[in-house]
Amino acid sequence: MSARPVATYRLQLHPGFTLDDAAAVVPYLADLGISHVYLSPFLQAVSGSTHGYDVVDPGRVNAELGGEAARQRLNVALARAGMGQVLDIVPNHMAIAGDQNPWWWDVLENGPSSRHAPWFDVDWAAAEERWPDKVLLPVLGDHYGRILEAGELQLRFAEGRFTLHYYEHRFPVDPSSLHDLLQRVYRRSGPELLGFLAESCARLPRPRVTGGEPAERRRRDQEVIHRLLDETCRDNAGTRAAVQAEVDAINASPDALDALIGEQNYRLAWWRTAAEDLGYRRFFDINDLAGLRVERREVFDAIHELPLRWTAEGTVDGLRVDHPDGMRDPEEYFRRLREACPEAWIVAEKILEPDERLPAQWPIAGTTGYDFLNRVQGLFVDPAGEPPMTSLYENFTGEPADFGTVVVASKRQVLRELLGSELHRLTSLFVLICERHRRHRDYTREQLHHVLLEVAARFPVYRTYLRRGDTVDEADARRIRSAIERAHAEAPELDAELLEFLRALLSLEVAGEQEAELALRFQQLTGPAMAKGVEDTAFYRFHRLVALNEVGGAPDRFGVSPADFHRACRDALDRHPDAMLATSTHDTKRSEDVRARLLLLSEIPQAWGRAVAAWSERNTPHRSSTGPDAATEYLIYQTLVGAWPIDPERLCAYLEKAVREAKRHTRWTRQDPDYERAVLDFARGLLDDRAFVEALEAFVRPLVGPGRVNSLAQTLIRCTAPGVPDTYQGTELWDLSLVDPDNRRPVDFGLRREQLARLDVLSPAEILERADEGLPKLWLLREALALRRRRPGAFGADGGYQPVAARGPRADHAVAFLRGDQVLTLVPRLILGLADDWQDTVFPLPPGHWRNILTGEDLEGGDIPLAGLLAAFPVALLERVGEPQ
Repeated sequence: MSARPVATYRLQLHPGFTLDDAAAVVPYLADLGISHVYLSPFLQAVSGSTHGYDVVDPGRVNAELGGEAARQRLNVALARAGMGQVLDIVPNHMAIAGDQNPWWWDVLENGPSSRHAPWFDVDWAAAEERWPDKVLLPVLGDHYGRILEAGELQLRFAEGRFTLHYYEHRFPVDPSSLHDLLQRVYRRSGPELLGFLAESCARLPRPRVTGGEPAERRRRDQEVIHRLLDETCRDNAGTRAAVQAEVDAINASPDALDALIGEQNYRLAWWRTAAEDLGYRRFFDINDLAGLRVERREVFDAIHELPLRWTAEGTVDGLRVDHPDGMRDPEEYFRRLREACPEAWIVAEKILEPDERLPAQWPIAGTTGYDFLNRVQGLFVDPAGEPPMTSLYENFTGEPADFGTVVVASKRQVLRELLGSELHRLTSLFVLICERHRRHRDYTREQLHHVLLEVAARFPVYRTYLRRGDTVDEADARRIRSAIERAHAEAPELDAELLEFLRALLSLEVAGEQEAELALRFQQLTGPAMAKGVEDTAFYRFHRLVALNEVGGAPDRFGVSPADFHRACRDALDRHPDAMLATSTHDTKRSEDVRARLLLLSEIPQAWGRAVAAWSERNTPHRSSTGPDAATEYLIYQTLVGAWPIDPERLCAYLEKAVREAKRHTRWTRQDPDYERAVLDFARGLLDDRAFVEALEAFVRPLVGPGRVNSLAQTLIRCTAPGVPDTYQGTELWDLSLVDPDNRRPVDFGLRREQLARLDVLSPAEILERADEGLPKLWLLREALALRRRRPGAFGADGGYQPVAARGPRADHAVAFLRGDQVLTLVPRLILGLADDWQDTVFPLPPGHWRNILTGEDLEGGDIPLAGLLAAFPVALLERVGEPQ
């Protein structure tokens, strides 16, 4: 099996869909034309994980997915079908909740002396003076003292180990803190061994030792202590009772329990403290996901042991790397990964902003396709609709359609409220640096914190890619200058000299270890600020045309011209011809079919505006003084149009998430039940209002067919443009899903298998007649993937990409390109404006003999009326015939 896939198919694994379930659908995927299953992470994750990104043990296959035996069975099924496998890996972070992660448990038990302490991105020195060398664990539902005095924290003993418990949470007790406890038990029960163990605990090297013989002796001796304590308690009922009596006495005394907790290598705290005081790097703002120092060789080797073994043995052909932007040095990581698996197909989950390119130094095939997604859907946005859509949005919501301002405000908010601990850690480093430079030593901590926040809020991309000791390239230098200049212009209270000093630091122009460290850490702050501030906040506030609010998208850019699209495709062929192409993923805000329908609104802004005005007036009785606000109401109408038909349960689940992500009236960390209730009551009221539903259906009905044509067009382009097409599970039929968890609902593969079998006995006309069943999309995907297998040379790096322009009054409504002089793709665009009238527009088919594989028609080169070419099927896929393949 070639490492470069012909086409991938993403499957979401979880306890309800295991590796054996994946094996069961392999024959269907092979019949569809898929070359590689593309699997969500399946190394051991937190119990009950629904996605696999919360890995706790990378050294074994997730038991809830069937374990290693199920993986082997999947491998057999893939080999039998002649298919390969692409695996999603998570090298940036691990889950640390509870006691399921043995590495993190060791860190909590042994502090800085743990052999795994350097593996996690913990800043032990950042702890407050009164809490030296401690990891803050923000897991408590209230202030620590209140929880303690309420008896919700409890000490327990079992199998020679003491542990602390808070409901489902469990924490180790440092053996070096047990001297006094065991001495009291010894005095009570008498066995000499307990006195010896108490003294042994006192002699253990303290957890601050970080290497050499003392750290090794600590590890060795504590295991002996645990074993002997377990043995003596199992052999002697009196000793066991004495230990339990001491545990009970400690639990009965908040002071005694507090004293013991105070000697641990962690500080238990109220969950809200994470926003300010956390001492470890997280995955975005998720406290239970701690950042790894994958730049350390031993960490890299440990977390990649199984994936690299599988690539070496040939059962895994490709790796999808999750969130490389969280790493300290992504370039070094990818070079190391490429050296370890030189033949693997590697793609990165990297979100590129418009006009941003993937770093050329990364030795990988490309991204996972968000850049392509936004580029291709831009073809179906009518730029003429921007002014009226803008006026409608501003008039209805009362808000200016200034996405840039929304972005800065959103990023500023998440930096303060969600990423405060990361910003504080960076500020502490900035303070130390300024103390070393006499021109800047008099800036206050507040000033330094403020300038970091304002510059990060205006950073134009996810991050720069500076490397210690390297020269900063011009693209990164330009982005740093842009953020500094915007902060200076928009936040005049910032000191100009301080801004210039920060620019020099971020550009590695100031010598010094700490100075370079600030620049490298700043790179790991701007990514989370962009992700949480834009994707998970601004995209839920700015609703001019929500189809554009997609991962890596730019809602302020209204459409992509065919010329710009062709230029981007040629650039992709030159730079990353084997990148992944996606239009729906597990992370998209709306499925490709929802967006394909919503894009039509750009073509009918006046009709859309009239409908919204009528609906809003009609729905006054469903609105309360509490909510929803106008922006949310406008979002609801677009959601209904895009996802109709939708039931109240799905709609309300989506809206609850949407209003919390917007962080205006309510949020995940501070919910407003009254506002949320008002929004959900409004939504339910709409769906219970027969007159409104009839009006909604009357508006949606004429959009269904054109929306499907948009979807077919995007599907065909995805299958034939430079790159490797990916299909997200279930989307081979029409799929009107919203953001997760809606897009992770169970897929009926039995239905899809039956429909795929029916295609062989149906004509294209009969397939179109059964459009409501999704057959046209399934047919198109199967035929396009079969063509990719027949004509591999046309779609590879040497296949070429040549735009072909129609001629005539409706030429702008056609997009076409030639691959390898063997395959021609032709799709319509802006079809509401086209109104099914090509007039006398013709298509200059290149010389030779051609067959439309979607209709069976044979064609000769020359000018062909476009109306006839697209009469039998909405899109055309032509294959040159009669010549060697």
